[in-house]
Amino acid sequence: MAKKTEKTETKKPAAAAPKAAPKAGAKKGAFVPKAKVERVKAKTASPLRTVTEKHGGKEKLAKALSSLVGAADDDTDVIAGRLQKASNQQLLRLHAVTETVKRKFGTRAKLLAKLAEGKTKDKDYVAKLATYSLPQLLDLASSAERRA
Repeated sequence: MAKKTEKTETKKPAAAAPKAAPKAGAKKGAFVPKAKVERVKAKTASPLRTVTEKHGGKEKLAKALSSLVGAADDDTDVIAGRLQKASNQQLLRLHAVTETVKRKFGTRAKLLAKLAEGKTKDKDYVAKLATYSLPQLLDLASSAERRA
């Protein structure tokens, strides 16, 4: 019979250090410098911060928007109350739309007149336009400009 030999232990290779998890949306193996990531974070402010810094708060921004957004027969206090329930991001988008309308057309009535130009005989069309929201009206006007 053969002699039993002592078993020699084999060393296992040392475990490699765990790799850092890739950033969300980054390609596999893509390198993103830390300084660039910090610069991007520094540039973007939250909607809450933007509303409080530029407009003095959600209530003041809602009051300012209520007169521009609603139709002539709507009560601005009711509209302001509804706007206060909207998110800050939505209010900022609506503010951008109202500023664009104010700069290009002046008022909502002038925007409606511009859209109804040439179609004043069609009373149903003009009445339907009056029910649209300000962003919808601006979108219609910009698409009409692109077609022309």
